[in-house]
Amino acid sequence: MEELVVLVDEKDNQLGLMPKMEAHEKAVLHRAFSVFVFNDKDELLLQQRASHKYHSPMLWTNTCCSHQRDGEASLDAGKRRLQEEMGFTCDLKELFWFVYKAPFDNGLTEHELDHVMVGKFNGDPVINRDEVEAYKWMSLQEVKEDMDIHPDAYTAWFKIIFQESYDKLKVKS
Repeated sequence: MEELVVLVDEKDNQLGLMPKMEAHEKAVLHRAFSVFVFNDKDELLLQQRASHKYHSPMLWTNTCCSHQRDGEASLDAGKRRLQEEMGFTCDLKELFWFVYKAPFDNGLTEHELDHVMVGKFNGDPVINRDEVEAYKWMSLQEVKEDMDIHPDAYTAWFKIIFQESYDKLKVKS
């Protein structure tokens, strides 16, 4: 059964449900979340998307991201997906949300109201190879510098979120 996303307006009021692929094909605004996990050295845990993903394969991105299920709180969704993709969970705190739109070469578009959340973790993730190819820890400054040099190595949404939230993440990490 295909995953459903929660359709929302620009104030995060739920409007209905739609299959995920249809929402991405039609560029319909839907609820999403992005998790940024830091260690005690203030390094961000990045993941490289698995090679077989239907969009943005092998690109680097934030610790994890996905969509809330119908009736699921954002922080619960973040913890669920963190466990599913990275093999651990931690306390999360929501920083803010914002709306963005990112079209892809394959005709799909991410049009999301994205809840950005942060957490702390100091272990080694146990990555789910169906979702994640690799991981690495980098300081925010290292990510910023590498993104400037190699923008094509990062997902479209991560570049947007990173630019939108760099100063907020710097304070909270």
